[in-house]
Amino acid sequence: MSREDGDGRSTADEPASASPRVRVRGIYATAVTWVLLDAGAEVVQASEPIRERFDAEFGEGSHDVTVATTGDRQGVGVDGDPDAVATVGAELRDVGRDTFAWEDPTPPGAVFEATVSETLGSGAVCDLGESEGFLPYGESDTHLETGDDVRVQVRESAPPWADRRARLGTEIRADAGLATLVRGRDGVAVDTRDDAAGRELAGMTDLLSVDVPDGWGIEWSHAATRAEMSALEAALEQAVGRAEDLAAAVDEAGIDGESGSTAERPATLATPSTGLWLWFGRETRFALDAARREVTTTMPGHHRTKAGSEAASAGVDLAEALWGADGAGGVADGAAESEDGSDGPDFPFDVVTRQFGPVEGDTVEIRHGKPDGRAFSLGSGEVTDRDVDGSLDVTRTLSGSGTYDGLGTRREAGDTALTKFREGRWWYPTVYRSAEGEHRGTYVNVCTPVECFPDEVRYVDLHVDVVKRPDGTVERVDDDELDAAVEAGAVPEGVAEKARAVAASLERALSE
Repeated sequence: MSREDGDGRSTADEPASASPRVRVRGIYATAVTWVLLDAGAEVVQASEPIRERFDAEFGEGSHDVTVATTGDRQGVGVDGDPDAVATVGAELRDVGRDTFAWEDPTPPGAVFEATVSETLGSGAVCDLGESEGFLPYGESDTHLETGDDVRVQVRESAPPWADRRARLGTEIRADAGLATLVRGRDGVAVDTRDDAAGRELAGMTDLLSVDVPDGWGIEWSHAATRAEMSALEAALEQAVGRAEDLAAAVDEAGIDGESGSTAERPATLATPSTGLWLWFGRETRFALDAARREVTTTMPGHHRTKAGSEAASAGVDLAEALWGADGAGGVADGAAESEDGSDGPDFPFDVVTRQFGPVEGDTVEIRHGKPDGRAFSLGSGEVTDRDVDGSLDVTRTLSGSGTYDGLGTRREAGDTALTKFREGRWWYPTVYRSAEGEHRGTYVNVCTPVECFPDEVRYVDLHVDVVKRPDGTVERVDDDELDAAVEAGAVPEGVAEKARAVAASLERALSE
C-alpha cells in the first residue's frame, strides 16, 4: 500500500523507545494496527477480532500510547507518552493527505486549578485557561457556584470539532494503563466483570514487591487480569512514579479550595500525558480501507460508511461477514479509480445512502470544519434531490438580513440557498436567490473532499473560494488566509496545492 495515499494511559515516565507500545480501539483498529505494525510499532492488548485477523503476536503488557476512535467516528485520539504520541501521530498523519492534526490542550490525566465560570443543571463549566471543561456535580464533594475555585483532573477529553467539553473529576488518579493509583482510597479494586479473575488478581497484588504510597489505593484494569506478574509489577511501579509526581505538583500548589493555595487560577498543575487529535478526511478513509484490505475482507468505502452512523457500521460488519463467508477471501476490490471527482476507490453512494440516508425529504446539517480544528453548523436544509452519482441538493430558507459575505449583495428574510454537494469533490457551490427567484450570487467553497453522512454533510474548509456575482463578475477570494494557514502549520502543503488548483479551475470555468 502507498503510504501517501480504548482507554488507558502511558506506562512510561522515561521517553518511549523508537518502537512504542500501542493500544488500539475502535472502527479504525484493524487499519491502524496494520499501519503501525508496518512501521515497526508494537501493538499490545489487542482485541479478539484483531488477534484473529493478524498473523502476529500481541502482548498483554503495558502501553506507551493509546489510539482510540472518537465518539462521532470522524477520527482518532492519540494520548500517552510524549515521544510515543509524536511517533504514532506522524505515522497516522502520513496515511492520507486530508488528515488534520491538533494538539490536545486537555489530555487525559492533566490536573488544573480551575474556576467555575457557569453552573448548569447537571454540572459546572470550568475555566481551565486555554480551554473549558465540564465537571458533573456527582464528581465533586462540595456545592459549586460560579466563581468558585476547584482543582480538577481530566477524565475524558473531547476533540476540537465536537460540541462538548472535556469531562472532569476532582479525584486525583495516577493512570499507568494496567494499574491506576487513586488518591484518597484504600485497598485494591479490579475493573472487570470476571469476578473470579478479579479476586485472584487482588490476592496476587500482595505478592508484588512494590510499595504503594500512603493514601493511595490500587485499581487494576481488566487487561491486568491476563498480564504476567512481571508486567503487573512494571505497571504498578510506573503508577507509583506517576502518583509521586502528581502529588508533588498538586501539593506544591497548596491545599485545594483554601486561601493558602499559591497557584494562580486558572493554571495547569500537571500533564502526565500528552494528546493529539486526528481528523480523517475522505481520502484518508479510503487509504485506511486499503490498509485493512491487506488483512481481511473490506468493502469499498468501509470506513467512509462506518463513520456515518452506528446502524451503517453494523451493516458493514454484516455485509463483510457474509461476503467473507461466501468465499470472497481477504480482498474486496472496488479499487478502480472513481468517477465521482475524488482520488479514492469507487464508493457505493447510492446503495449506502438509500439504506441509511440521506434521501429526498431528509434534513441534513452542513457541518463546516475549519483547519484549526473547530467545526460549526451553517444551518440545516432539506434534501431536495439525490442522484446515484453521489450528488445531493440541499435547500435552505434563510432568515435575517444584511449582505452575503464575499458577494456583497443584499440578504433578506425568505431568501433561499441551494447547495449542490457531490460526494468526494473538493468544492461545492451555493446559489442564493430571493423569495421571488432573483439571483443574488453564487459562492463556491473549496474544501476537503465532501462526505454526505445520514444526518450531516462534512468537510474542512480550505479558506480560498470563488464567487460569481449577479452581474457575472467572477473573483477568487481569501488566498491570503490559505497562505497564512499553511505558514501556521494548520493546512498541509499538499492539501493547499490541491485547493489552489481547484480554485484556479473553478475561476476559469465560471468566467467562460
